[in-house]
Amino acid sequence: MIEAMPIVSASTGLHETLALLTSQLHPDANHKEDLVFLKDVFSEKSLSYLMKIHEKLKQYEKQSPTPVLHSASCLAEDLAEELQSGVMEDDERELLLLLSTPHLKAVLSAHDTVAQKNFDPVLPPLPEELDYDLEEESVKIVRLVKNKEPLGATIRRDEVTGAVIVARIMRGGAADRSGLVHVGDELREVNGNLIIHKRPDEISQILSQSQGSITLKIIPAVGEDDRLKESRVYLRALFDYMPFEDKATPCQEAGLPFKRGDILQVVSQDDATWWQAKRVGDCNLRAALIPSTQFQERRLRYRMKMGSFPAAVSPKTPTYDRADREDCDSEGTLNGQDIVSPKSKAAPAFCGHAFSWDFYSAGLRRSFRLKKDRQGSPGEPRTPDANQADFLIYEEVTQYLPRRGERPRLIVLIGSLGARITELKQKVITENPRRYGVAVPHTTRSRKSHEREGVEYHFITKAAFEADIQNNRFIEYGEYKDNLYGTSLESIHSVLDRNKVCLVDVQPEALKTLRTAEYKPYVIFVRPRIHNSQCKKLGSSSSLSVGITEEDLQEMMQSSERVDERYGHWVDYVLVKEDPVSALAELQAVLQRVEVESHWVPVCWVRT
Repeated sequence: MIEAMPIVSASTGLHETLALLTSQLHPDANHKEDLVFLKDVFSEKSLSYLMKIHEKLKQYEKQSPTPVLHSASCLAEDLAEELQSGVMEDDERELLLLLSTPHLKAVLSAHDTVAQKNFDPVLPPLPEELDYDLEEESVKIVRLVKNKEPLGATIRRDEVTGAVIVARIMRGGAADRSGLVHVGDELREVNGNLIIHKRPDEISQILSQSQGSITLKIIPAVGEDDRLKESRVYLRALFDYMPFEDKATPCQEAGLPFKRGDILQVVSQDDATWWQAKRVGDCNLRAALIPSTQFQERRLRYRMKMGSFPAAVSPKTPTYDRADREDCDSEGTLNGQDIVSPKSKAAPAFCGHAFSWDFYSAGLRRSFRLKKDRQGSPGEPRTPDANQADFLIYEEVTQYLPRRGERPRLIVLIGSLGARITELKQKVITENPRRYGVAVPHTTRSRKSHEREGVEYHFITKAAFEADIQNNRFIEYGEYKDNLYGTSLESIHSVLDRNKVCLVDVQPEALKTLRTAEYKPYVIFVRPRIHNSQCKKLGSSSSLSVGITEEDLQEMMQSSERVDERYGHWVDYVLVKEDPVSALAELQAVLQRVEVESHWVPVCWVRT
């Protein structure tokens, strides 16, 4: 029999999967011989070696390796003679023995055979006689090698002349790398086929059926040598985008899919509607299309105006029907795609709401409600999101590394129900009080005998508290049992001015106040891990399940989703809390990285 296989991730190797399968084979009375045979086959070392070789070849195939030299065998022979010419040490003797083995010699010989071959496609010669059928126009014949990669160019029909024009060149694509095709070039022929009167989809069909190479007859655009400079703008995506769900894109295959939080390098903003960008960290050199800020905002506004998008949901990739299409311009592609581009469609941003801070904290934190966020003084540097939260599109960012002598970054902890972030914060400070500090809150209640001024609380009068409210000195404040409580900006400054890392746990709405160049906050979202088994069966071994009802678990999951949906675009790190010990270790590691590693921050935090 075969037991239930353990979960295998996408990163699990073939030989590891084979070993897992072998371990699950247990012969029974009915199929003993078959399973014994199967286990013997899977246990063969040669099969495991083949799997490992297969994986290595796949890795090298992705890297597209090129040989360093073409005579490895000769180099090995020269090295062996050099070693034998003198007195050999133990490691030299071992190296000589390795170079003398038949297997290594065979590998080096095979390497030289492959390295000396030219695997590039051979282009056929240009025809000696070309029937241009053109009078005074200069014609350029371009021949490109076609492989699995798209050519990286789109075409459109000129509304006045009807000519087929190259609309855009994707940076890093085959057409761009060739340097032979430019925006504005007019296509006359593709592989000898006249395309003047053909539709974009017919041109795409000709291209898709072409094999080996593609020959283009082009009338060059005026001033094609004036190559546009590549921009170096970095953006953090504040929404998810799937080009195959966006019918507005000029070419869905040329679109760049991305997730909220991805860092995008915009290499071209020549087109006001569709920018060209790469995702930072991708190995693909070819740029792809993303909607520009103006275009995305325009269509979201239109959709909001039409009432077709719920106000409390973050904008996702818009979808369209035929009724949405306005001022459409036909635009095809050299990749084999034909589409129309609607003018605009819109969706509103979310509306923020305050809610309880912590699921388990009774009393104060259970009923404490955010009253008001600080509006900020005129001219104060704020992020684009704080002043204009209409739409979540992009945020321009740059890499930032704290310099020696600079104030530490503010660490802001936000959490969903059940996260117990106050407890986590206090443990960090207790273990290293010299490095970490907490913003001491203010209160109007009377001081108890064991409490010290400025340690547990700052004790002030109600009149003074209300005056501080009027002067926007609180990040957040609330009332509990006729007493006022609040966290002030002054208490944060007092920690940072002592060169300590200040940890504050606030409601997410307070991020509108704290996300400034003054604090450069690093935002950590703490959420409890809730297993599916906990929702089905209470009383799990996890400490989270003790005393928790199914209704509580549902509320915790909804709270986590609500925070992520409304404020996830401001989060730098998500800490999924499995248990207090591991959560503390993970948080401490994150705090250390914040101090020594560079991170992406809004450009306005760094530029002066």
